[in-house]
Amino acid sequence: MPRFFTDNIDAAAGLGIITGSDAQHIALSLRMRKGEQVTLCREGTDYLCELESITPDEVECRIISSCPCAAEPDIRLHLFQAVPKGEKAEIIVQKAVELGVADITFMLTERCISRPDEKSFSKKLNRYNRIALEAAKQSGRGAIPAVYGTVSLREAAAACKSYDSAVWCYEKGGAKLGALGLSAGTDIGLLIGSEGGFSDGEAEFLRECGFTPATLGTRIMRCETAPLAAAAIIMYLTGNI
Repeated sequence: MPRFFTDNIDAAAGLGIITGSDAQHIALSLRMRKGEQVTLCREGTDYLCELESITPDEVECRIISSCPCAAEPDIRLHLFQAVPKGEKAEIIVQKAVELGVADITFMLTERCISRPDEKSFSKKLNRYNRIALEAAKQSGRGAIPAVYGTVSLREAAAACKSYDSAVWCYEKGGAKLGALGLSAGTDIGLLIGSEGGFSDGEAEFLRECGFTPATLGTRIMRCETAPLAAAAIIMYLTGNI
């Protein structure tokens, strides 16, 4: 069944509205007709709807029922990823969304090879958020994870202090993820370094913040592999796989 994200849902009135490119897709590409059903998604809730009226500009839907989206994890995993070089960021965004992260924030650390200025990175953010939208649709998510950036490591650490727990993956070793006491229904920060990992000074800073380093094993992973491996393990440990 086709799935679409929209903020135009009035649950009390039993009405949902689809506009823009999705309305065009329904009317012109899918050639759907009145009475056919679609699923509308907003903020982790799925709404089963029946099409009432269809134009390329606007599709009106009658809500039949609603339920929490089964594909949304009960944890909120916040990924803080050091800016990688090349097109690695696109891979990280796409796959992290598929794995269930709540949002992605890119940060600038000491060993980042790519150091885009704010103006050039803002253009990339538009693309990253489009990739997140498409990945959310493809994977059946009930919410669209936002992509932010860029922040400093200090800013990322401050954000992580507001969560229930924080994990930073360190190539020089640390505790196994299973030993960190991660639990369901919590907010978890996940910090991943760049191609060169975290510097000694950054590692000391994170320890001073009270964060325990974590290991992903004896093999050194690429910066685009580490967040995906960590996210998958965390989802498993918290009962979300």
